[in-house]
Amino acid sequence: MTFTKRLSCFLTVWLGMIALAGSGWSQQDAVTADKFVIVVYNVENLFDADGVALYDDYKPETYQPKDLLTKLTNITKILANFNNGKGPEIVLFEEFEADQTPSSSPVNYQEFLKQYSDMTVEQMLNGNVSAAVRDLPVQALLLKSLKDAGLAPYNVSVGEYRADPTGRTVAHVNATFSQFPIAKSITHQTDGARGILEVVHTVGSYQVITFNNHWKSGASNLDDEKTRLGNAKTLRDRVDQILGENPAADIVIGGDFNSQYNQSKSNPKMTKTALNDVAGSQGDEMAIRKPNGPKLYNLWHDVPKNRRGSDVYNEKWGTLMQIMITPGLYDLNGVQYVDNSFSAAALENVNAQAGSRVPISWEYIDGVGAGFSDHLPVYAQFRVVKDNDKSRFVELTNPGVNDDPTDLNAVDYSFATKAKHRSVKSLGSDKAIKSMENFGHVFLVEATVSADFPFRIKIFEEEFTVWAYNEKFRVNMYKQFPVGKPMVFLGELGVHKGKWQFIVRDPSWLEVKN
Repeated sequence: MTFTKRLSCFLTVWLGMIALAGSGWSQQDAVTADKFVIVVYNVENLFDADGVALYDDYKPETYQPKDLLTKLTNITKILANFNNGKGPEIVLFEEFEADQTPSSSPVNYQEFLKQYSDMTVEQMLNGNVSAAVRDLPVQALLLKSLKDAGLAPYNVSVGEYRADPTGRTVAHVNATFSQFPIAKSITHQTDGARGILEVVHTVGSYQVITFNNHWKSGASNLDDEKTRLGNAKTLRDRVDQILGENPAADIVIGGDFNSQYNQSKSNPKMTKTALNDVAGSQGDEMAIRKPNGPKLYNLWHDVPKNRRGSDVYNEKWGTLMQIMITPGLYDLNGVQYVDNSFSAAALENVNAQAGSRVPISWEYIDGVGAGFSDHLPVYAQFRVVKDNDKSRFVELTNPGVNDDPTDLNAVDYSFATKAKHRSVKSLGSDKAIKSMENFGHVFLVEATVSADFPFRIKIFEEEFTVWAYNEKFRVNMYKQFPVGKPMVFLGELGVHKGKWQFIVRDPSWLEVKN
């Protein structure tokens, strides 16, 4: 990969997502937009306010309407960073609640917006929340939140829920929001996972088909891979059917695949993988132009290997969030992928830590919920070309290759020392520190060591524990800073057993200067 491509990816990923503001358009131009953005976003359990939930963390004793409002506000905040505040044209959402108390009739979204036009979603979810609002599905409330914030109007399609024949309880459905007219929507049920949502979007005089996926969890689990093999076959059979009828069809496949983009290399115990072997995800960008070549290209191959990551597990980057495209997205007809435009949407000090880019997940502290998601959204740009020539292809700069490594990238926390961090002193008080808005973010901490069992520091006369997950590093840290001595370090604000603490992720975090 050349310097030019590395620089392009670096700027896109690390310096505020330059591409996000590049394709703004007015609503009257919606169906003839020359450029548009598709975002894929696992929102980590967006549950409604009716009090009936399959997970304990989302039952009324923990999850209140105010927490739902926080989730809606934070999702909206991320999407508002695209297209000068108008939002991405298409969003593939994962982890909407499969409503356990569905209304007898489906929601008419336009009528719903008219009905509540004199209220904001904040007013709807504050105070004495009405039974009617509690009964609303989350897609309606998110639609309202986006409208309140001035994002362009969306059409909504939600995957159909069914009881899983394997006996597994399916807690989530996929949902697709589109600023383009939706011509057709189909749910392809698949055992052991959420139904795959196929949506046909009308983009001017052309169509683009999206497939919204959320496969069985457990990326490293061999038994779970057996279920994902079925998920992948459901997807691939339908894609092959479409391409058999129209080889130049413009198809975008996105979602949370609970598989690494390099699943067949990163987990050698899996002799057959769902993503690579069955679905056909691969990284040779030029090969899919060949008549008998592979039919899918995984856009993670547009990103330098050391920058590939959308989620973190055991201090390593995963790539569960993905976008794959078919050959039609490269020809000079209809919808076309914008070369090298794929990235993870890490807004540092918002949904991601400054420096490390680790996603800020959803968490509860003192009965209050905050955070975003344990997955960063991924996105790509597309454009409409009107040459009407399916035989010619766009020229590519440094096309992707099958360079899949045999391991996952470790999180490089040393980058955090190069970022600008707020000081806990600037917060002014213990109460200001203990704010859910600060959860997961990294601060410059200046304190005095107050105790060693457990290791604690004192800030504004209040004690906080300090922790490091690596035992050897933790012991050395405690020896380096005895009781009574000052300590200056970078610390990630977190919680353990209901008490606030600072986590030191890397030895470099002890080397900062105040």
